[in-house]
Amino acid sequence: MSKIGFIGLGRMGQGMAARLLAANHRVSVWNRSPEKAAALVSSGAMLAATPAAAAQEADAIFTMLADDDAAERVWRAPDGVLGTAKPGAFAIECSTLSRGLVIALAQEAGQRGLRFLDCPVTGRPNVAAAGKLTLLVGADKADLDAARPLLDPIATTIRHFGPPGSGTAYKLMINLMGSVQIAALAEGLALTERLGLDREAVIEAISDSAAASRQVVYHVTRMARREFTDPTFTAGLRHKDASYGAALAAALGVDAPLGRASVAWFAEAMVPDPDADEARVIETVLARSKT
Repeated sequence: MSKIGFIGLGRMGQGMAARLLAANHRVSVWNRSPEKAAALVSSGAMLAATPAAAAQEADAIFTMLADDDAAERVWRAPDGVLGTAKPGAFAIECSTLSRGLVIALAQEAGQRGLRFLDCPVTGRPNVAAAGKLTLLVGADKADLDAARPLLDPIATTIRHFGPPGSGTAYKLMINLMGSVQIAALAEGLALTERLGLDREAVIEAISDSAAASRQVVYHVTRMARREFTDPTFTAGLRHKDASYGAALAAALGVDAPLGRASVAWFAEAMVPDPDADEARVIETVLARSKT
């Protein structure tokens, strides 16, 4: 049994922290909105007043945050993780952040004697709650091997890409590809609607087509039928991930016009409500189309 600090209790973080509790670890949690910790506290977690308090004396600190700004505050603020985490502890950053920030955090953590794992995840909230995530890891191999008993409760697959920063680099690339696929699906469905094609026939055909990636299959029915009542990923988060991915490509001199186009679609889609379902991008495409 280890003492764990878990910071960030959105829909993904809730499930991950619950899995660590179920594995009999002692878990101290912190979230900007403390009411989100209520269910975990009732299951045995301890509520920390600050990220620093959650990290203090922990054997491992997990963070699952929205973006670079949130990560900056949690790690580097006066009441942040880096101020109290003990040498030798694992610092496990599971958020999808910019590669530059992840590399900088890894360096700062290392200077304080922490073992840093760049560890973004793939899987939706139900997968997190079931402990079946895929982890995309950038870390020293010895640190990853030592951390595996702490990762096993939340994941069924661990992919190691190299040193810190490499897990995030892969995650940004694959999420940028996903953004392109979702935006392309919205454009295609908008065209079929303007053509007056049978909606259900289109859904069935696309789902069984050569273009039927997992992203397309997941979104085609929801998008075509406008089933947006239970979003698992928001337009704002999709725009953030795609923006970080496009920026990484640009920094490395890789031209990514399709990626940039998807960033533009989601930038527009998130304007009414960044917390809206990412599939609502079809409404943005239709609104921009000529009648």
